[in-house]
Amino acid sequence: MSSKVHFIAIGGSAMHNLAIALHQQGFDVTGSDDEIFEPSRSRLERLDLLPDKLGWDPFKISKDISAVILGMHARIDNPELKRAQELGIPVFSYPSYFHERTKDKTRVVIGGSHGKTTITSMIVHVLRHAGVEFDYLVGAQLDGFDCMVKLSDKSSVAIIEGDEYLASALEPVPKFHLYKPDIALISGIAWDHINVFKTFESYVEQFRLFIDAIEPGGKLVYCREDAEVRTLSEAKDVQAERIPYDVPKYRIENGTTTLETAHGDVQLKVFGQHNLQNLEGARHVCHLLGIGDGEFYKAISSFHGAAKRLEPLGGNEKRIVFKDFAHSPSKLKATVQAVREQFPHRQLVACMELHTYSSLSENFLDQYAGCMDAADRAIVFYDPHAVQLKRLPAIPPERIQRAFARTDVQVMNDPIAVMGAVREGRMEESVLLMMSSGNFGGLDLQALSEAFIA
Repeated sequence: MSSKVHFIAIGGSAMHNLAIALHQQGFDVTGSDDEIFEPSRSRLERLDLLPDKLGWDPFKISKDISAVILGMHARIDNPELKRAQELGIPVFSYPSYFHERTKDKTRVVIGGSHGKTTITSMIVHVLRHAGVEFDYLVGAQLDGFDCMVKLSDKSSVAIIEGDEYLASALEPVPKFHLYKPDIALISGIAWDHINVFKTFESYVEQFRLFIDAIEPGGKLVYCREDAEVRTLSEAKDVQAERIPYDVPKYRIENGTTTLETAHGDVQLKVFGQHNLQNLEGARHVCHLLGIGDGEFYKAISSFHGAAKRLEPLGGNEKRIVFKDFAHSPSKLKATVQAVREQFPHRQLVACMELHTYSSLSENFLDQYAGCMDAADRAIVFYDPHAVQLKRLPAIPPERIQRAFARTDVQVMNDPIAVMGAVREGRMEESVLLMMSSGNFGGLDLQALSEAFIA
């Protein structure tokens, strides 16, 4: 059988990582795309996997290709896809291909509206610490890992971050439906991706279908503290063995969180109730994979957090700056509350960017009500150019202020103004929290951090 694999839309975040993983396994990898951004571009170029030119070329598709992997970015009428279908070459979305390659292994799939990257990262960190050989598919860059995807002939376990976005034009279903877990985890359900799931009910239904996809004899680890997750997981028709979790016992002293466990106190490098929930979910999964609690706690004490999740940019004994990927209402609220709990006596300045299609949509904005109430000062930034690119109507600042249900929220669309606003009235002891899935209109966050701390 040929080991040649072609990627249609190779530039995607997961797609280019899977391409690199197959290249590292010795596969002959080719690909195409009509746009490739950083860091995908440099990473593909370094391994000589970058297409010679942008665009689609059906002549790249030949009979010696054993599989074509189709990215969500490619449309149903893509000329390379049509040529592959004419030649009878098997076409996979990357989730269905990953399942095909791991179908004889124990598949752990982490699902949920929030926390899945962190939980997956925690499990990967602990397994690596324990010397376990495993496959993985993660949504964030991990410390000590050069690729977000790994496939190996030696491993018997695959750890998969399963998101709800659609898999491909040929398989327009959420990716996590296609992995068919032996062990599934659901961290929380909060309506997101309104451009895909128009109602809250249709969004929740995707998680019910995820539970249905668990293999016979499988396990469901779920966050009991989330009402929607609890309702779905404890329904009578759930066949999987159910393992609930919630926030473990802990205390905070001098800005450090310590777990109080049967194995003694465990000091952590991460904080916040959501992170502690995530940790407890990861502990249950690791237990099912044969990792004892003592070994788990020893490993997790050195976990720094997933990339872009409460990542410190700088600080001293008086001031500290964090950046975080939080952008949806539930993530925003949890992140602000986590920092408030960790630093109860410091002034908290919270700044977020409305950047995604959902967050910039008129009919979704009101979901943000109360999300930043735990902050002393709240700043909301949006880039008018991002609104135009998403072909959405302009949003008046007063509409955003009304959506956050906070009269003192500052609404801005100039990055330079944000730089000044975060320093305005800052106290001697303070914390700045910058939250976005974008880049604040090109703002230099490192320079902003230094200016805030100075």
